[in-house]
Amino acid sequence: MFPVIYYPPAKKYFKKLKDKTLKKKFEEAIKEIRSDYKVGEMKVSDLAGIYGYDIYWNKINYEIAYKVDTLENGEIIIIIMAGTRENFWNELKKYIKN
Repeated sequence: MFPVIYYPPAKKYFKKLKDKTLKKKFEEAIKEIRSDYKVGEMKVSDLAGIYGYDIYWNKINYEIAYKVDTLENGEIIIIIMAGTRENFWNELKKYIKN
């Protein structure tokens, strides 16, 4: 499995999650991403290099945005942001610009 680090927006989102079932779904998704990061959909255009992973739970779409960086000793998964799909990609673009 690839090691993983979390950027502040993702850390903050996971910390605020209260629903245990949803939290478990995110944990399972991250585990799947860690075993094969290509499981997510590669974005194009201004989000090139970023993967998106969909989670559907309780009639709501959630997203995980992540990227893969190569280090001297291998690759590492960076979870950039997570949250509901509504305005998700626009928020991600704002975060990346800053």
